[in-house]
Formats: sequence, structure tokens, C-alpha cells
Amino acid sequence: MINVLICDDSALMRRSLKKIIESDRRLKVIGTARDGEDAVLKARELRPDVVTMDINMPLLDGISAMQHIVDEEIAPVLMVSSLTQEGAEATFESLALGAFDYIAKPGGTVSVNMEESAREIIAKIKAAADSKSVSKMRRSGRRKGASAVRTPRKSVAPRRRVRATADGMAVTIGISTGGPKTIFDVLPLIPADLPVPVFLVQHMPVGFTSSFAQRIDAASPMTCVEAAAGMHIEPGTIYLARAGRHLTLFRKSSGDIVIRTPARPEHQFMPSVNVMMESVLAAYGDGTVGVLMTGMGDDGADMMVKITEAGGQTIAESEETAIVFGMPNEAILRGGANVVAPSWDIAGEIIKAVA
Repeated sequence: MINVLICDDSALMRRSLKKIIESDRRLKVIGTARDGEDAVLKARELRPDVVTMDINMPLLDGISAMQHIVDEEIAPVLMVSSLTQEGAEATFESLALGAFDYIAKPGGTVSVNMEESAREIIAKIKAAADSKSVSKMRRSGRRKGASAVRTPRKSVAPRRRVRATADGMAVTIGISTGGPKTIFDVLPLIPADLPVPVFLVQHMPVGFTSSFAQRIDAASPMTCVEAAAGMHIEPGTIYLARAGRHLTLFRKSSGDIVIRTPARPEHQFMPSVNVMMESVLAAYGDGTVGVLMTGMGDDGADMMVKITEAGGQTIAESEETAIVFGMPNEAILRGGANVVAPSWDIAGEIIKAVA
């Protein structure tokens, strides 16, 4: 049984979350809190396995309350945030300060439609309760390169000797749960003169990817943009897939490659790692470098196998650092990983792959 503490100043949200959580027989709500101070006291008293924490709460805000709970190593915390620009910024800040992951309220600050996110909520609570995941989050602040997300600013990675051009090559990265923090173990360590484009899918709700692209751009030597239809592909640029749309490529008769952002095929994830990797493989063939990192499920695993079979190079994050080992583990088990490495070594492996 996984014991959960719900912290939210809205009685409606507390009831909605309780109903969703207890719809799974493995989960039990052992308490609720209506403000940040109450949340910390209840967490100390009840010692839950997982805490869900609203960001906007009276007396003590959710981010501050989360820090107390994480610093005291009581339990991992899932932040509950609104689907707004301010909600996105607060969510990324909470992840940088120690939150395990986040749950987006589909209807805003107070949502009567939380049921549409029930599957995600239950899955993330179970992932957060995993003892290995908890231990990784506790030491995550001590990771190599982990500080990059805390104070975003354009950084300068040590220049590496990479070839001036790598025509016909591209890097694809797929990442999900735990990714908004873990990806900063990788991208800030890649030099600005990497001679290939990087295509990145991070499973994320609509409205969050614009802010996330700005944070990556500020913390990384490479330029990062939110992918938009019609963009021409340039080396040394990270193209972050826009939430709610796939990221695919189209090679024009001139040979130029441009981005497309279709809403089909319908998929559990929008954007999908599999869809993105399949399109990049079609455009770049054996010049494709596939990277699969922390996340639940198996999105991207099948295409990691196909990239390997096509002669491309594939890198999977190791269990040592993966907050949730689902996606990279599936690639490894299926034979779709030439290299298995901790998050802080993945940038070096990418550089070697394109050198």
C-alpha cells in the first residue's frame, strides 16, 4: 500500500484528488492539508510515501513547503500546477529545488475535470513511491552538472574537438518523467559548435514547452527553440517538440530539411518519441543518434531498435541515474542501446558519436 498526503487549499481539489488516488487499490490517502504550514506538519506526523503539493497555497507556499519535506527526507513530492505561463515557471522552479515531478491541472487553478488526468496521477504517484527513485531524487542536487537548471543563464561549455561539419547526422533525445531536471545533466555540457541538430521530445502538457525551451536556451551553449512548422534545420540548434503536436521532418526537393508539426498519428503522447525518432531516421538514416532517458512506459524503445538496426548509434540512460528506468530499460531489453551511461556522461557520448 502506498500512503499519500494531499496538500491543496481548495476543498474541491482535495476531494477530486482523493477520489482519483483511491480508485487504485494500491493507493491510500492518509491525510490532507489546506496550506503550506499544515502540509509540513502533516508530513512530519504521518510520514507518507508520497506528497501531492499545490504550488499556490496560503501561509507557506507550496514550493517552500516542498523544500522542507524534501530536505527532511520525508517523502518525494509531486507538484500540482496550473496550465498557465506562471504555473509553468513555478513548476520548473520547484523541480530545480527538489520536487520529484509534477501533475498539471487540466482546467486551471481549480479543476473539476481532474479525472482526465487520473491515469497520469496514479502512475506518477507509483513512480514517486519507488524507493530507488526516492534515493535518486535525494542525491540529485549532488549530481554532476545538476546545478544548471537552478539558475538559468547562457553558459559556456568547454570547447571540445568536434568536426566542423557532420552533414547527414542528427541527434534525437526522448525523455519523460524526471526529465525536466535530468536533461540539464546533458544539454549544458554539449558545446555550441556541435555540428548537428538536436531534436528533443519531453513529454509535457500544452503551454509548458515554450517556457521550457527558454530555460534550456538560457542554460545551454547551444541555441534551443520550440519547434514550429516550416523551420529550416540548422546545426548547433536544439529543437524542442511543442506539446500537443508531433515533431516530424520533411526533406524538400532542394535537399533542405524543414520541420512539420502534425496532430496525427493519434498517440498516447503528443509529442511522441517514437514518431519523432521515426521521422528523423527516415531523413538521416544511419547518421541518426538516438538517446532515450528517464521516463515511464516504452515510448521510443521500438525506434531505438530500428535506429540500431539501420546502423545508427543509440545511447540509453543507465539505471544508476534514471529517475524512472522504464523507457531506457525497454530500449536496453529490446537490444536498442549501443551505449548505456549515467546522465552526466551522455553529453560526452553524444559528442563522440558525431565526432
